[in-house]
Amino acid sequence: MSTPEQPDEARQDLNSLAGQYASRAGVERREDGQIDVLKSVGGVRGLAEAIVPGLLFTLLYTVGAELNVSLGAAVAAAAVFSVANLIQRRPLMQSLTGVAGVAICAFVALRSGDGATYFVPGFYLNGAYILAFLISIAVKWPVAGLLFGAIRGENLDWRSRPVRLKAYIWASWIIVAVFALRLAVQLPLFLADNVAALGTMRLAMGVPLYALGLWLAWVVSRPSAIVPETAGGTASTFVAGD
Repeated sequence: MSTPEQPDEARQDLNSLAGQYASRAGVERREDGQIDVLKSVGGVRGLAEAIVPGLLFTLLYTVGAELNVSLGAAVAAAAVFSVANLIQRRPLMQSLTGVAGVAICAFVALRSGDGATYFVPGFYLNGAYILAFLISIAVKWPVAGLLFGAIRGENLDWRSRPVRLKAYIWASWIIVAVFALRLAVQLPLFLADNVAALGTMRLAMGVPLYALGLWLAWVVSRPSAIVPETAGGTASTFVAGD
């Protein structure tokens, strides 16, 4: 037989899961309530890990180096970051994800013999993100709400407030636009086999564009005072921290 406490326990479990998801996503905010964009993308180390391998590959390949040399440099750079993370006892998943991603890109390029295919796994990854975000919007569990709601202390209460739900849906659309814009710009460059331009756009539209999209999503979904009417006709005020 169910007890009155069970719904509350289930709600607490859901809130806990949402908090864990937000924590693993790495999104953080500053003491002033604004999103800490730099920390949310991994700090200076995270920027370097995301940029250096692709930058090395693009530079070496476009100046005429052999494909194997260019790919080797990219994988070696990712491996150095991974080893440094392990030495500093950072989470194992964080340590291995970067080198695994670069290794997959290198494997695809080696199999095809075409440097442009180094960037193909990224297209699939962006497509997967778009699909995941669209599904979350369709079922009214927008990913932006799961990310930001826990950080703002709203937990999952935003789902029962139409205004907040709509705000997080719009915020999710902004991040979808980031992934879609990457594909719209980079796919034609891939089809044109323009590795230099493709590599440049991949770097410019990687972490920097994602950081901008994350900041815009945070601003768009910023909560304001909500004054719902109570059963007795009085009003109560809810203000979530920005």
